[in-house]
Amino acid sequence: MSNRTMARQVLLFIWFLSLSSALGQVSYSIPEEMAKGSLVGNIAQDLGLDLKRLKSGKARIYTGDSAEYIELNKERGVLLIKERIDREALCGQTTPCALHFQIILENPMEFFSVTIEITDINDNTPSFKKSMIVFRISEAPAIDLDVGINGLQSYKLPSSQQQREGGQNVEMILQKPLDREKQDDMSLTLTVIDGGDPQMSGNIQINIIVLDVNDNAPVFTQSVYKTAVTENSPKGTIVTTVSASDPDQGVNGEIIYSITNTLDKVRDIFEINETDGKVRLIGLVDYEQARHFEIRVQASDHGGFTDSCKIIVDAIDINDNKPVINIMSKTNVIAENSASETVVTMINVQDLDSGENGKVKCSVNENIPFTLRSTNANFFSLVTDGDLDRERESEYNISVTCADEGVPSLSSSVTLSLQISDVNDNAPVFDKSSYEASVQENNTPGLSIFTVRARDADFNQNARVSYILEDSSVNGVPVSSLVSVSADSGVIHAVRSFDYEQIKDFQFRVKAQDGGSPPLSSNVSVKIMIQDQNDNAPQVLYPVQSGASVVAEIVPRSADVGYLVTKVVAVDVDSGQNAWLSYKLQKATDRALFEVGLQNGEIRTVRQVTDKDAVKQRLTVVVEDNGQPSRSATVNVNVAVADSFPEVLSEFTDFTHDKDYNDNLTFYLVLALAVVSFLFIVSIIAILSVKCYRWRRERMFYKSGANLPVIPYYPPLYADVGGTGTLQHVYNYEVCRTTDSRKSDLKYGRPCSESIISLDSSGTQTLTHLNDTNFNSFSDTWCVFNCILNISPSL
Repeated sequence: MSNRTMARQVLLFIWFLSLSSALGQVSYSIPEEMAKGSLVGNIAQDLGLDLKRLKSGKARIYTGDSAEYIELNKERGVLLIKERIDREALCGQTTPCALHFQIILENPMEFFSVTIEITDINDNTPSFKKSMIVFRISEAPAIDLDVGINGLQSYKLPSSQQQREGGQNVEMILQKPLDREKQDDMSLTLTVIDGGDPQMSGNIQINIIVLDVNDNAPVFTQSVYKTAVTENSPKGTIVTTVSASDPDQGVNGEIIYSITNTLDKVRDIFEINETDGKVRLIGLVDYEQARHFEIRVQASDHGGFTDSCKIIVDAIDINDNKPVINIMSKTNVIAENSASETVVTMINVQDLDSGENGKVKCSVNENIPFTLRSTNANFFSLVTDGDLDRERESEYNISVTCADEGVPSLSSSVTLSLQISDVNDNAPVFDKSSYEASVQENNTPGLSIFTVRARDADFNQNARVSYILEDSSVNGVPVSSLVSVSADSGVIHAVRSFDYEQIKDFQFRVKAQDGGSPPLSSNVSVKIMIQDQNDNAPQVLYPVQSGASVVAEIVPRSADVGYLVTKVVAVDVDSGQNAWLSYKLQKATDRALFEVGLQNGEIRTVRQVTDKDAVKQRLTVVVEDNGQPSRSATVNVNVAVADSFPEVLSEFTDFTHDKDYNDNLTFYLVLALAVVSFLFIVSIIAILSVKCYRWRRERMFYKSGANLPVIPYYPPLYADVGGTGTLQHVYNYEVCRTTDSRKSDLKYGRPCSESIISLDSSGTQTLTHLNDTNFNSFSDTWCVFNCILNISPSL
């Protein structure tokens, strides 16, 4: 473990102790040197966590860049010793010593701080830096007060009140030890007295110089020196100067300074000048590794006398450490429907500086739906702070910047990449609010008509769109029998061939559904318009072509120019220009006599009819539509130019029809004849019965004197009331139908007094001249008479 890591753990110990007590988190105390696998504590019980939560939350221990001494057993929910812990290696002389780490859980993301105090055991023996220490002790001076018994003379010193006798030799005897440091010389007057009488005396001046011996130890001016040094100061910086004095003289007074620290690394950082006591830097002072230094200095002289003092050096912090951002737990993917305040990442920020230099503020880049929440000191949680929308932003690069409050401020940053996972929150959207398409009739079944397209802003399976044809009906027919929709591509196909004359347009709805769970859908209205093709030829309504009889139009010879002979009435079931009809005279017996209106189909005379004109005129009229290509129909119009009916009969006797009859026609004719004969007999009987009934009733009324008004019977009149404008006059239609409607005779009444000639295939003519007086005079037998007239050709 590095010194920086060790210092980081130690420096934060006190903070963690106070934090754990404030937040109710867990603290343990264990001795150092515990064996691997030893139990530290039941963390699950102490934190109130269930063992299932530890497993589902993928519980793990986070120690940052520190070594892992503790491991978590998720099966038992306990903390165990992972590596042997040496308190002296971990914390040195710092007390208390502790490990700190966090237990991190996910889903949801949370963490708990754990502090473990490491207590010391007596596992180290005392030791000396040197194997032998040598002390020098000087010899003390000996004082002998005896001066012998011989030759002693009397002497007297002024400083002494005693007079001593002696011989020729006089010795001076020290009465007490000399201390050169107190008095290095002295002057005495020795008075010598002889034995004469009177006694004579003489004086001599004695100067005594006291020679030095090493009898004094060095003494520091201060027992404790205090100073401070700024961290990262350059080598050679003078920290302080210590001073010691020795009153001895010469060599005995020379002092040697030395640093006596043995266990710490003071000698690697500081040195002292042996002679002047100046303490200099020879290494790097790092506040984050050591805030205080205690330098023990010894002063010694050459005689082995010593003295010691302490230098307390305080390291002054400077802002030389950037905040360190540690990612404790991180989520790489988050769902777009995550609730606000969802934890995305947990961050631990450490700044080893102190004071303002160690205060850290963190922030994220702006205009993103995320923010930082400070859970406690130096711990931050990156949480959602707004709605997430993968369709608007599928990925975020979140820059977390942490800056301290030092001067100048230092900062560091880290970029977190976060993917937004998709949820099915968008329904498919069609390109248009409604669709319209057209297809020509008579199309091939399976034809691709057009494509509907919807887009889903979601991702992957949630964006996979399927198209469904919603159930509905068109004119009682399921829409699925008309069109189909490709589930994958949205292509609409025609199931069958369309007929414009049966259905001109229809609507249905298509649903677009995504593949999410649950699926979301939207629908759109689709209108299919059938385009008309010119697939129908014009149909002639009048004159009706019949194979059983011939109808001729009578034109009097006195007819003027522009006389309306008849009108060809035709329709075309197509639409638009395909139904625009034009009439042309294709063939005519006399082209100079008749013309056909191009738009209205009216046949008129173009000149005065003369006696030279043939009685029998045959016109062939072509009715043509305006389609591409055009279709047409022809109709034959028989015209009789005559003033009298016999003339007409003589001309139309040989008028025959060139029509082939198949073998089944005979059977149908015989059957029709039998039915008509039966109806004729029944009608005669009914008429006679009605006549007889009326005659008897009149007789009864006549006899009773009753006078009742006679109410005539009028047949119904049928007119063109459709408002088409194709018929300019009122036409009366009288229909008699057989069981085979294709072979029925259809008679068209003429306006007012015009005549109609009906001829059957055998050449028998029946002339009917109708006017209003006939209806009034023969009202009782009108229906029967009409039936007879129509049946007569068959009879």
